[in-house]
Amino acid sequence: MTPDRLTSRNLLHSYVTSDSLKLHSKMVATVMEGYARKLEKPDDTVDTWWTAGLLHDLDWEKFPDEHPKKAVKEILPEHNYSEDIIRAVEAHAPDRTGRKPKTEIERYLFACDEISGFMKAVALMRPNGFSDMKVKSVTKKLKDKKFAENVPREDVKTGAELIGLELRDHIQNLITFFKDKY
Repeated sequence: MTPDRLTSRNLLHSYVTSDSLKLHSKMVATVMEGYARKLEKPDDTVDTWWTAGLLHDLDWEKFPDEHPKKAVKEILPEHNYSEDIIRAVEAHAPDRTGRKPKTEIERYLFACDEISGFMKAVALMRPNGFSDMKVKSVTKKLKDKKFAENVPREDVKTGAELIGLELRDHIQNLITFFKDKY
């Protein structure tokens, strides 16, 4: 059984002190939950998807050179997280782990990670953040290679393909998931 949300938040806070990384983790959890609900997953699956989103960068701050291997090999198993969560965290960074996203949760986590951070950067540039954000605002910034240049554009594109959505539709879904929360 997956540890509950409070336990997962406490685990995240025991490894992550950066407010920006905590926010990123929370945002990815939000979109993972949003997609699980949109796909009409049962409540326990919704919690699994939320948890994978929350904990995907658990080891990034303390163990950047070992990310996400430290989390998937040591931290998450020691805290009794499911194989679904562990494999999703592993597959969200295929260049580091060699594990490409295959299962549905793995594909969605990969698809939601980089674009969530990118869209937060776009929101920070806007007076009303996500509340009146349009897909065009995000796609325009994606074309600007100097804006949030650390976000791999190819991963953003591949992520949408992995979940069978046009990029614009994926972006619109994230705007909807974020709109009243961030």
